[in-house]
Amino acid sequence: MSFHDDALDDSLTHALNAAIGDYLGAPCRIDQAQSVGGGSISRTLIVRTGNTRWFVKLNRAKLHDMFAAEADGLSALGVCPALRVPRVVAHGVSGRQTYLVLEHLSLRSLGDGPAGQNAGRALATLHRVKGEEFGWHRDNFIGSTPQLNASHHTWPLFFAQQRLKPQLDLAKQNGHKGRIITDGERLLEKLPALFVNYQPSISLLHGDLWRGNAGLDESGKLALYDPAVYYGDRETDLAMAELFGGFPAGFYSAYRESWPLADGHEQRKTLYKLYHVLNHLNLFGSGYLHQSKGMIDQLLAELG
Repeated sequence: MSFHDDALDDSLTHALNAAIGDYLGAPCRIDQAQSVGGGSISRTLIVRTGNTRWFVKLNRAKLHDMFAAEADGLSALGVCPALRVPRVVAHGVSGRQTYLVLEHLSLRSLGDGPAGQNAGRALATLHRVKGEEFGWHRDNFIGSTPQLNASHHTWPLFFAQQRLKPQLDLAKQNGHKGRIITDGERLLEKLPALFVNYQPSISLLHGDLWRGNAGLDESGKLALYDPAVYYGDRETDLAMAELFGGFPAGFYSAYRESWPLADGHEQRKTLYKLYHVLNHLNLFGSGYLHQSKGMIDQLLAELG
């Protein structure tokens, strides 16, 4: 059977055939390739070899480390039996393109009711996977922005130095100045005051938990993908899930029943959302400037 897709030249097709064949332990040939939507950073395809479908992501060759980091994160999430995580088939470079090949999952959106509640409990199970320090064994990416993960014993120091400061520095490089920078730097100095009576568990996190990176598989199990994993405060995943909506109310209530949140989580939630809003400011422009300033103002006012 023949196929046509502008993203797949002969060299890339050969590389994908070889990679999938190595994974299967037998030669194979791509019969069909179809572009699919949903990827704002990478080109995404579904390819078919015989009766099996695979999910393929493509980008410029110089961004191969982004796919290597994604593969690493998926492998880490895969240790949690409560989750469905696409298996990593291969990643590599062919000519001017880098590729990531994953198991194709048939997914549906999260809904309220028992499935949404089970998803909340599954996330709590993931967060019970513990580390020894905050951070990760390698840097990775949040979207296409580098995400630093140098280990720290102290969570406020980690979040200030590895999360907020790099975003503020990037905002400065992107031409933003004035109060968002000066007030953001003041917030960095005051950050420890938010954690005087709170010491978070060192939990394995998805790291980029918005509705576009989650679904339910054919059995109703929570499926997670496109991670930005690290060990950190579990509240950060919940804050990101709330930032753009799309998770049912039962998801949150079941999570809290499984593992209640500590006092002060509403205030910390604003801080954790700020990281992602600053990242959107740096990725997508000044449409996120007002929201970023407002969150910094709110946190500074609450800290006094």
